[in-house]
Amino acid sequence: MNDFNWLILMTGGLISGVIAGLLGIGGGIVTIPLLVTLGYAPIQAIATSSVAIVITSISGSLQNWWMGYFDWKRVFYLGIPAFLTTGIGVYFANKIPSHVILFTFGIILLINIYLIDLRKQLLLKQKEDTAPIFNPLVSKIGTGGAAGILAGLFGLGGGTIMVPLQMLLLGEEIKVAIQTSLGVIVITALAACTGHTLEGNILLIPGLILGFGGLLGVQISTRTLPKLPDSTVSLSLRIFLGILSIYIFWKAWANYQLI
Repeated sequence: MNDFNWLILMTGGLISGVIAGLLGIGGGIVTIPLLVTLGYAPIQAIATSSVAIVITSISGSLQNWWMGYFDWKRVFYLGIPAFLTTGIGVYFANKIPSHVILFTFGIILLINIYLIDLRKQLLLKQKEDTAPIFNPLVSKIGTGGAAGILAGLFGLGGGTIMVPLQMLLLGEEIKVAIQTSLGVIVITALAACTGHTLEGNILLIPGLILGFGGLLGVQISTRTLPKLPDSTVSLSLRIFLGILSIYIFWKAWANYQLI
């Protein structure tokens, strides 16, 4: 690895850490495209990203705990089903063609933008009806389970689906959903990292460099999040997901043309 790549990885890790703490989405949506752009195979990018996500999510969750914004019960209820389903994602990540993985990743990002808007509509309906919109237990299992599959399949840590689903199905405020998501990501990332290690997909040194940058970035954003208005956080999340989905679709098309 040359010095320039080392600097790019450190900077990318820093940015992913800021995004992880600010939006609760693990940072894989930055580190995976970055690694692919640097020439690594998508499966290596996904696996290596999981190393960085482990470091970043632990650092951010510890900071949230010290500030009093970490709810163990919420993390436990989502983390257990997420842990149990992560292996499913890892298994299919080794079976599915790279362009299909990237294209599906882009679709999921766009769906999340819709889920965030849908949550506002459901909250208005819930105020009128007073009864819960969805069964809480089924919602927790479904949210955690979906997060686990995505963690293994895309190396995302699961946060890109977990934050919108917590808001949509569990009625959580966006900041609570983000802080809980970061805690659950510790579980899913550890499980995904273990699975990919057994498959031999991980590039340790790039993963550690990304993780160190992420550790610094997440310390900045977890301190900043409580001070920001919910509307600002929500808008930032939607804009970021939209821009990234365009990039991922482009990478999927480029991979498809190489077949």
